[in-house]
Amino acid sequence: MEKKDIDWGNLGFGYVKTDYRYVSNFKGGAWDEGGLITDDTVTISECACVLQYAQTVFEGMKAYTTEDGRIVTFRPDLNAERMENSAKRLEMPAFPRDRFVEAVVETVKANAAYVPPYGSGATLYVRPFMFGSNAVIGVKPAEEYQFRVFTTPVGPYFKGGVKPLTIRVSDFDRAAPCGTGHIKAGLNYAMSLHAIVDAHKNGFDENMYLDPKTRTKVEETGGANFLFVTKDGKVVTPKSDSILPSITRRSLIYVAKEYLGLEAEEREIYFDEVKDFAECGLCGTAAVISPVGKIVDHGKEICFPSGMTEMGPITKKLYDTLTGIQMGRIEAPKGWLQVIE
Repeated sequence: MEKKDIDWGNLGFGYVKTDYRYVSNFKGGAWDEGGLITDDTVTISECACVLQYAQTVFEGMKAYTTEDGRIVTFRPDLNAERMENSAKRLEMPAFPRDRFVEAVVETVKANAAYVPPYGSGATLYVRPFMFGSNAVIGVKPAEEYQFRVFTTPVGPYFKGGVKPLTIRVSDFDRAAPCGTGHIKAGLNYAMSLHAIVDAHKNGFDENMYLDPKTRTKVEETGGANFLFVTKDGKVVTPKSDSILPSITRRSLIYVAKEYLGLEAEEREIYFDEVKDFAECGLCGTAAVISPVGKIVDHGKEICFPSGMTEMGPITKKLYDTLTGIQMGRIEAPKGWLQVIE
């Protein structure tokens, strides 16, 4: 299979149209058999539920070329589970988990020529999503839905190397108490846009959101979970009912315990504790771990001992180990890598 003529080393983190995408429609109470198509456009009513009431959920994942030349995706079964939970919360019909994985595999396989070669620093981003497609004017769930999967080759999240981020404590709430913060719905990201634009205008890379009930506990940013390392080398991540259950975060906790022999736990983290941590990072699909050098709380700075120039030592070990598993340099736990035959 010949790769596309793409300058892999200079890819940005943006959309590049590929040849095929997967589409399945829900109508009359059932999903059709679905399949690959070449048309990248979507035609829906101006009154479609997704346009009127934001009834849409999505996932984000990647396909990689491993060191031995295989194409793999990372833990797609967990993405399938998370999308099912997201759909249920928005009164949408769940797309079956086994069919979700099959659709991802089928779409990646059809676009194999766009999977960047090993060592290029680039990957194939995979975006499954679902939305209410029929006309709805009253506030109620749609009756018809469309599930799609598209792919796009993307470059490394950090162009020119990893630089620790500066984050501010936000005055905005990312999610409402007992709301939808725990699901991957488009509406959650829409409501974070003003806050991130405002943060950038003021010289910050991201926002730290505190819990919406008491504003005393660390939650997450607009698109990533937090990960902290204590001064005695323990890995800690926030636990909350209103943050997204990150697949990357869960994988890093496992890596910390089983591969690196570190203590690791998920628990409530009070903001007052943050000044006492040695390292801080943001974890997610796009960059695996983005190191944080400084958090600013209304003018008060918290600078982590790992400094503003590079990843902390334990964060770096976590990053190297997980990316090593994803790229096939380190043996993966059973079931973590879905090979695209």
